[in-house]
Amino acid sequence: MTGGLLLLGAALALWPGHAALRRERRRSLTRRSGAAPRPTAGVPLLAVAAVAAGAVAALLSTLLVAALAGGCAALAARAELRRRAGVREEARLAALVEALTALGAELRGGRSLNEATRAAVAACADEDSGRALARAVRFPEDGDGECGGELERALDRVAAAARLSARTGCSLAAVVGAVEDDLRARSRQRLELRSATAGSRASAALLAGLPVLGLVMGGGVGADPWRVLTTTLTGQLLLVAGVGLEVAGLAWSARLVSRAAR
Repeated sequence: MTGGLLLLGAALALWPGHAALRRERRRSLTRRSGAAPRPTAGVPLLAVAAVAAGAVAALLSTLLVAALAGGCAALAARAELRRRAGVREEARLAALVEALTALGAELRGGRSLNEATRAAVAACADEDSGRALARAVRFPEDGDGECGGELERALDRVAAAARLSARTGCSLAAVVGAVEDDLRARSRQRLELRSATAGSRASAALLAGLPVLGLVMGGGVGADPWRVLTTTLTGQLLLVAGVGLEVAGLAWSARLVSRAAR
C-alpha cells in the first residue's frame, strides 16, 4: 500500500501540465519544419503513463499486476502518441496542399515568385508548413535531402522543382500543380485504405477484450479467477503468459493492418 501511494504521488508530480504539452507540440512542429530545436525540460508521456498505471494497480492489487499494468500503459501511450502524430501529419499535409494550390494559382496568374510565395504562406493553415514551403521555394539549395515523411518528401519535390526552374527557366507552376495532385491522390488513397481496414481493426479490438469479459463472467459465477491469477504461483505464470500473448496478438494485428494500408 505504501509503495503504491508513493508511485501515485510520483505520477501526479510528473504529470505534464497544459504549458508543458503546448511546449512539446511546438517542439515537434519545429523539428518537422526543419528549424533547430530549442532544449526544453520535460517528462516523457510513456514514463508518466507507466508510473500512474503501476501506482493505481499497486494500490488495488499486487506488485506483479502493477508491473504488468505499467508496461501495458506505456505501450498504450506509445500507440496513442503515434496516432496523434499521424493526425498532425495529415493536418499539415492538408495545409500544404492548400498552400500549393494558392502558389500554383498565383504563378499561373503572372505574379512573381516572391509575391506568389507570400500569398501561399498566407493561405496555409499551418504556419510551420507555410514557412517550410517558403524555404523550399526561395532557398531550394539549402535542403538537407532527408525524407522523414510524406510532408518532407513533398517539400523535397518542390525544392527540386524550384532548383530546376532557377537553372533552366522552366515553369514552376506546372510542377507545383503535379505535386499538389499527387498529394491529393495519396490522401484519398489513405482514406480508402483506412475505411477498408476498419473492420479488421474493430475485430482485433473485440478479440482483445474477450479475456477481460471472461474474468468478469468468471467472477459473476463465483469462480473468482482474479484471486487465482494474482495469489497463486500457477495463476501468476498464466497471467504473465496471457498478458504477453495479448500484447503480441495486438502488435501482430496492428502490423498486419498497417502493412495492408501501405
